[in-house]
Amino acid sequence: GGTGMVGDPSGRRAERPMLPAETVATNAAALRGQLSHFLDFGSGPTGAVMRDNAEWLAPMGLLEFLRDTGKHFTVNYMLQKESVKSRMEDGISFTEFAYMLVQAHDFAHLSQVAGCELQLGGSDQWGNITAGIELGSRCHGAKLHGLVMPLLTTASGAKFGKSEGGNVWLDPEKTSPYAFHQFWLQAEDADVERLLRFFTFLDLADIATIVAEHQADPGQRTAQRRLADDVTARVHGNDALERVKAAAAILFGVGALKETDAATLELVRREVPSHGTTSATLDAGIPIVDALIATGLATSKSEARRGLDAGGFSVNGATATAATIVTRVDVLSAGIVLLRKGKKNWAALQLEE
Repeated sequence: GGTGMVGDPSGRRAERPMLPAETVATNAAALRGQLSHFLDFGSGPTGAVMRDNAEWLAPMGLLEFLRDTGKHFTVNYMLQKESVKSRMEDGISFTEFAYMLVQAHDFAHLSQVAGCELQLGGSDQWGNITAGIELGSRCHGAKLHGLVMPLLTTASGAKFGKSEGGNVWLDPEKTSPYAFHQFWLQAEDADVERLLRFFTFLDLADIATIVAEHQADPGQRTAQRRLADDVTARVHGNDALERVKAAAAILFGVGALKETDAATLELVRREVPSHGTTSATLDAGIPIVDALIATGLATSKSEARRGLDAGGFSVNGATATAATIVTRVDVLSAGIVLLRKGKKNWAALQLEE
């Protein structure tokens, strides 16, 4: 909540956009819900504690910060840090230049009020962490420590990360469990063994067996499936994983739509283009040709009719003909009617009332 108002230059080629205070506060609050899948925030000595650094940063005045924190660092010291040095050619704002001191202040503060001795982070945080170690030592004589881990990259050397495009989020509202599962399924063969080691708790012997089975028949993507199932279940739960698999079966043409529950169908809806409709329209009936054009599965009536004559379109899995009328009876439990062109192109009519 505090540092999010400033912006960390580490690993960035350009200035971060400044987020509104309301957005930063919303993001900070969302983190607890995401982390609760992995950490126990219960009371007692073993419970995890989540602190928002806005609690101590927001009330602090500029002069207080400059006097108590800024005086312990020289500009030369800060310029030596890679997060700053790498940005000097293109320029760096004073806001992001000062970020290192803000994170350093956090570490020194938490060492005093919560007995925090160790800060963990990605390797791009090394400069910020060592600045905190330095500040804690100078201000309080604290002996602090840092532990950093290599940033995750693909076999080609590209960085994984929410700022690098192709974002994958833990929040199911930002990345659906289906899309999350598909992300891991699409891991490159060259990356999948390393990802299994990083992101699962499988024994190394089990991983070796999985990889050997995968290498014997790469087309089955055995390693990717195990990776996707394991990570999705840990992040979203076993129930979500089962719904993801059921949704995938539908989208790949092997699932039964009529018996599918609303939660699974909602996953399907989120992954396909949709077009809104009303109860009155469905009561009157929508000719299939019009439905195909409205959802974008056909660009013209002539194209739609040719596809229908060839048996290339379906409604809720049943082959459609030129005489098919889509009505309220066709609405599935999630308030949608699923249309398909060929084997892979889906769209939905969504009841908006």
